[in-house]
Amino acid sequence: MNHDNSRDASPTIADVARLAGVSRAVASRALSNQARPVSFEKRERVIAAAAGLGYKPNLLAQSLTTKTVNLVAVVVNHIHDLSDLDLFDRLIDQVQTIGKQVILIRIGSVARVEEFLRTGVAYHVDAALVFSDFANALTVRRMFRSDHVIMLNGLHDEFSPVIIPDENAGIVEAVAHAASKKVRNAVFVTGRASSQVEQARIRSYEEAFSYYGIDLIRSIQGDYSYESGHAAARALAGSDPCDAVFCTSDAMAMGILDVCRADFPNGRPSRFRLYGFDNLSLTNFDAYPISSIGYDKALYVRHIVDAVANPGNFTPGQSPVTVPTRFVPRLTA
Repeated sequence: MNHDNSRDASPTIADVARLAGVSRAVASRALSNQARPVSFEKRERVIAAAAGLGYKPNLLAQSLTTKTVNLVAVVVNHIHDLSDLDLFDRLIDQVQTIGKQVILIRIGSVARVEEFLRTGVAYHVDAALVFSDFANALTVRRMFRSDHVIMLNGLHDEFSPVIIPDENAGIVEAVAHAASKKVRNAVFVTGRASSQVEQARIRSYEEAFSYYGIDLIRSIQGDYSYESGHAAARALAGSDPCDAVFCTSDAMAMGILDVCRADFPNGRPSRFRLYGFDNLSLTNFDAYPISSIGYDKALYVRHIVDAVANPGNFTPGQSPVTVPTRFVPRLTA
């Protein structure tokens, strides 16, 4: 008996190409999001053909051919801050445009980093983007057994690319703006003290306060979250009046604004001025017209994706790539 097994065989990229009326190379590029261009019309034909045939790319075979797995790890402390959402949505989109996908790894604490190392938990990825300040560059290279680790926090060294915002410029602009509005004293609401990035941010504020003659009458410890800003506002209610409140995140400033709405008729200050940090997209809406400090997120992401796509452009000891920050005045200041 002669059996025809062709109908039982899984469809191949050649079958997809034949049905779409394109070459195998074009079909492969259309389905793998490779950087080499494919016209919209051909891509749509290939996708339709693949769907019609039930074709699924063999990612393992692709990785053996290209020596890549098209995965990028994004290492974070956690994702619960509004500033994370503003940045990561854009970052994931742009990483996908170069044909790679993102896996998120939540560290949460220094102990978790050590746990990963002890248990040998690691992922085979083409690159790791490290936002978490619980993990230094050497540790992350060991974790992923890879040198392609891009540091986006304060724990870098000379052997990994570094891309960081230059926060001092925007901080100086914000404090100078307050001084021009006759602010003579301020309350400071800060984030997690153990963060090296936050420590540097606090030093920049304190130096600017000193330079412009603004007396720092009180500091309140927060954790960048809306809830900690809400709590800080309640603590302010029983304190001596101040001319301004500076927060090291917009989320904390939003918490303060919601508690103190009566002090901001139509968004404008009547008792104290309010400054945030991060320039969240929400601050462009009427509900939270918070004066803030931010940077060009599109430029920042472009630098990151370029480092992922072109690892050979980095040489050890290379200076960090910096993205300038700026002050964005709104109604609360």
